[in-house]
Amino acid sequence: MRVRFEDFDAAGFSLHEHPVLVLENFWSPEEMTRYRGAMQRSDWITRASMEDTAKSFPGCGNWGKAPIQEPERDSFLQRVMMPFVTDFVDSFEDVVGRVMSFNYFNYGVGDCLSVHSDARADGPPAPGRSVTRRVAVATYFHDVWDVNWGGELIVYDEKFPGKKSDGASPTLEVRTCIPPDPGSLVFFTVPRIHRVSRVDPFAADNRRLSIAGWFMTDHG
Repeated sequence: MRVRFEDFDAAGFSLHEHPVLVLENFWSPEEMTRYRGAMQRSDWITRASMEDTAKSFPGCGNWGKAPIQEPERDSFLQRVMMPFVTDFVDSFEDVVGRVMSFNYFNYGVGDCLSVHSDARADGPPAPGRSVTRRVAVATYFHDVWDVNWGGELIVYDEKFPGKKSDGASPTLEVRTCIPPDPGSLVFFTVPRIHRVSRVDPFAADNRRLSIAGWFMTDHG
């Protein structure tokens, strides 16, 4: 589902019914400027310097990642943690709490993210605790992005030739191709096969600036 934020009926929306949601023009110009400024002040690490990530996503360029600091973290969560998100997260059994993990990301020419499902859970918040990713979020803060520059979020459906229980490998069909339009906000339920297409040399010095992460459930 794709809709302009000003036309969006949040009260009547359910991620159970529409597992992929794109909200256009979600962020105001002032918010866009604020988050870009925070990104410029951030301490970035690169994909190559993250050992586990580099092994999981070989050949995906050398994009950057940085933590979101206060007060931007709180303001971000207040804006994106809408009732339909908490309704979906709370619909699972044996949930004892909610966990959230979001970071800044910075993609340039040659950077991408290969096919994956986000099914892997983050490390436990405390010894003996278990968390599961439920809703993925991606949202974009660059001030301009041309269609020729790549960097699309591509979401797939799995198609099984027989019964899923037969153990046959699925084929992937594109469900939706989501360009990283400035100010747009994307939600999708996890696990879900997706990738980020490679940023094209046409982008030159332009950077794909985003916040991405997950709403998760803590099961104690």
